[in-house]
Amino acid sequence: MNELPTLSTPVEGMPADPHDPKDAALLRRMGNDPEVRAAWKRALDLIAPYRYAYNWTWMGRPAIQFPQDMVALQEIIWRTRPEVIVETGIAHGGSLVFSASMLALLGGEREAIGVDIDIRPHNRAEIEAHPMASRIVTYEGSSVDESVAARVRERVAGRSAMVVLDSNHTATHVARELALYAPLVRAGFFLVVMDTVVEYAEPGSIVDRPWGPGNNPMTAVDGFLAREPRFVVDEEYDAKLLFSVAPRGYLRATQDPDVR
Repeated sequence: MNELPTLSTPVEGMPADPHDPKDAALLRRMGNDPEVRAAWKRALDLIAPYRYAYNWTWMGRPAIQFPQDMVALQEIIWRTRPEVIVETGIAHGGSLVFSASMLALLGGEREAIGVDIDIRPHNRAEIEAHPMASRIVTYEGSSVDESVAARVRERVAGRSAMVVLDSNHTATHVARELALYAPLVRAGFFLVVMDTVVEYAEPGSIVDRPWGPGNNPMTAVDGFLAREPRFVVDEEYDAKLLFSVAPRGYLRATQDPDVR
């Protein structure tokens, strides 16, 4: 099992705005504080039985996310201004509606693309009836099916994209998603891998799931970063989020993909 994450290099990407209240040095100290990290782990263990992430909605749809991650995502979307957000895993549609609403605030022809192996009829009906529906495109099928990924690539072509992976959480599945969708992300944009926090879960707290410590999104991220140098863990978000389902999961592209 991985140790709780700490910062090993200076925080990158801090805003130059002199009125911005964030303090890079203070973030580093908080991110490296062992008592803070231990408290985060203790809180994670305590709330696990209560399905904390299931208690939140966005514009009427269940989001199944920690609110802290949603705040971080809106900050990233506003700062980087992607033209498209690609999400794997739709569930009830709250996260997809969230992405669409953020893109609507930015204006233009921006849209959110969702992929899920099973979009249940009642969820599809709610998404299609939602005020954000005009900015949402869905594809039903496995996110690791090459034909599905090809349709997404065709839809995204020529536009700046942010990618959020949040479907099947086994290491093998996420590794394949990373291989298929990371090439959509240009320099300066984000690839966010959700539920890396599974690595820190108590093994007994995960039942009826094929993933767990040692076999989860963080396992896939570790392997991906070892072979894909154009992505780095964005340490600002790793330092300041703390209460997150995606520790070490906020990846920032430092170079454009090789399109050869």
